[in-house]
Amino acid sequence: MKTRKSLIRPAPEEDAEIQRGIDQDPDNPEWTAEDFARARPAREVHPELVAEYLRTRGKQKRPTKVLVSLRLERDLVERLRASGPGWQSRASDILRKTVMGA
Repeated sequence: MKTRKSLIRPAPEEDAEIQRGIDQDPDNPEWTAEDFARARPAREVHPELVAEYLRTRGKQKRPTKVLVSLRLERDLVERLRASGPGWQSRASDILRKTVMGA
């Protein structure tokens, strides 16, 4: 059974430092209750962007991959990840060539 990790809260001094940093950032102020009240969903504000996102990132018509859990040695995973984005697809290609001979 999985155990739930407890939330780590910053010490009061650290929290005060974080808050000071937030307060000093004019480009990204902390939202007020009024800001939240005025907020609208993206589909209302920019429906064309949401529609484009949904078109390009829609549900697969026929999923071709299966989610599995596999334990691998740490150095192997680090080497694959170090190869950059797309490392999981490259790992799949390596397995395919090894197992299927293709």
